[in-house]
Amino acid sequence: MRFKLTLEVNKTAFGNILPINYQYEQSALIYRILGQANLEYSTWLHDNGFELESGKRFKLFTFSRFKIEKRRILPEERLQVLCNTVEWQISFLPEKSTEKFIQGLFVNQVFEIGDKKSRVQFHVQNIEILPNPIYKEKMCFNTMSPMCISVRDGSRTKDYLSLADPKAKGAILNGLMHRYQAVYGKSYVGNLNFDIILLNEPKPVLIKIKADTKEQTKVKGYMCKFEVQAPVELMKIGYESGWGEEGSVGFGCLEEMEK
Repeated sequence: MRFKLTLEVNKTAFGNILPINYQYEQSALIYRILGQANLEYSTWLHDNGFELESGKRFKLFTFSRFKIEKRRILPEERLQVLCNTVEWQISFLPEKSTEKFIQGLFVNQVFEIGDKKSRVQFHVQNIEILPNPIYKEKMCFNTMSPMCISVRDGSRTKDYLSLADPKAKGAILNGLMHRYQAVYGKSYVGNLNFDIILLNEPKPVLIKIKADTKEQTKVKGYMCKFEVQAPVELMKIGYESGWGEEGSVGFGCLEEMEK
């Protein structure tokens, strides 16, 4: 289930300048808001079957970058917001009770996104539930946030791949299969015709996680357009929880497009 949040920019609070890397702060905000409703959150996860007896919780959501219609890139990795509202899409794979639960948590929220150098205060002006696409075995997508795909080269080092890499297709399929098993409690059995066709040159984006701290790490993702052939069950999982890895940190959020 996907939500579109319209956020009012309160420029009088802290100004209108964001760090270029604000993706991790978006993720931390979502966890913080979910954490404010601890009992409801646990009930929601349990009702949807995403919490094991061990207490492990599955991170089955993703989100877009802010859609900022008017902006200016500044030195020192800063971004100036020149419009009064921005759009933010958040997508959750769970279906049961999700509409009222998420709307109740986010309605009228006031929050800040940024770092020690600059931040922007936002007010949730409106929450809209977006209709699901009509899932088909062949669909075209555009990335709304970088897509993260990685493999390990025999050591602990991750090798980040674009969709142009021959190894990317298998890595994505494996991830979808694992999430299917987590959601339904069984392995996927059925048609496995799976293919990806790139429609443009992937653009690399390096995202800092926990920027300017001792725990800072960098994750590479790619923005691109592509056509995919896959079973509709796996197509739905990828669209609603993120294509590739690190969906809960805002990677792999997609929008459907015409070829």
